[in-house]
Amino acid sequence: MPLSLLALAAASFCIGTTEFVIMGLLPEVAADLGVSIPSAGHLVSGYALGVVVGAPIVAIATNGLPRKATLIGLTCVFIVGNVLCALSPTYWLLMGARVVTAFCHGAYFGIGAVVAASLVERNKRAQAVALMFGGLTLANVLGVPAGTALGQQFGWRSTFWAVSLIGVAAVLALILLVPRNIPNPKASIVSEFKVLGKPQVLLAMGMSVLASAALFCVFTYIAPMLREVSGLEPHHVTWVLLLFGVGLTIGNFVGGRLADWRLLASVIGIFVGIIVLLVALHFAAPIWQATVAVIFLWGIVAFAICPPLQVRVVDTANDAPNLASSLNQAAFNLGNAGGAWIGGAALTFGMGYQDLPFVAAALAAVGLALCIWSQALERRPVTLPA
Repeated sequence: MPLSLLALAAASFCIGTTEFVIMGLLPEVAADLGVSIPSAGHLVSGYALGVVVGAPIVAIATNGLPRKATLIGLTCVFIVGNVLCALSPTYWLLMGARVVTAFCHGAYFGIGAVVAASLVERNKRAQAVALMFGGLTLANVLGVPAGTALGQQFGWRSTFWAVSLIGVAAVLALILLVPRNIPNPKASIVSEFKVLGKPQVLLAMGMSVLASAALFCVFTYIAPMLREVSGLEPHHVTWVLLLFGVGLTIGNFVGGRLADWRLLASVIGIFVGIIVLLVALHFAAPIWQATVAVIFLWGIVAFAICPPLQVRVVDTANDAPNLASSLNQAAFNLGNAGGAWIGGAALTFGMGYQDLPFVAAALAAVGLALCIWSQALERRPVTLPA
């Protein structure tokens, strides 16, 4: 794997840390800005919506620009957004700064995935995408805990200053390591949007939404589930979440290798694994030892599906991959928000934390059905006109 992929991963580490670290700093942010913790929680939702809205806008705006310059520019805007976060004196200015950084998120990962795939041989594309996404998973394992600890010790603004500095290092790595002559297929805006109408592209994005929704339907409420159903103490929950992050990191690279072997077959197998482990989580929940083991395995399969789905979107939208790849990032974030909402609605209507894995398994089952449908369309013989 070329060193340029490490530069892409460094920037993805920064972006992932910025996205998720706010969850660990909500009490500090709320107290400093004089808002409630639920209001501070909207900073998470605002970021996700910024990704959904910003991904297509930025992808279209940068259509035809050199890929290296685009990635460097997006990372620089990301640094500016983090500096604004650190300087924000009010809640709404912080929200605006978060949205600025979120606009870079979807386009960076979307374009970065296309660039990563172009830097290696065809049979290693998914592994290259997985290496770039490795920065995102490491952000959950290292960046978020370290950023949370830093913010709790020296104030939440210090975390955003630290991420900004790491972002500067990532920009230097992009300048030095990423080649200039990255292919960028020229496509008009009309042709870009025509590609989005392809059934296979829509099916792949639907799988991304459902895979992410199945994850966040449970993960959003995993802490109260571990405490109230499994009987774990709060400090033990932190270690379980860290173990889950390790599982995500392992799964990311496993998924890359599986996708380079057999892409759609791997996605089908991973969806089946997700369903089985979610059902197992329901029955294991009252026994903390079994719960921890299942959560670790669930982390592996839950993120193993991301590189294959990203490559699948690029493959099916090969005439205009940049917009489709960026929109797939929006699809993942739409699934994040939708899964959390579905899980919350299930709890509101009387389901217990232990039952949420069943809801998530149903979402994954729909994703599995879409994948089987996609495979059937691919195998359908083409009838040539007489």
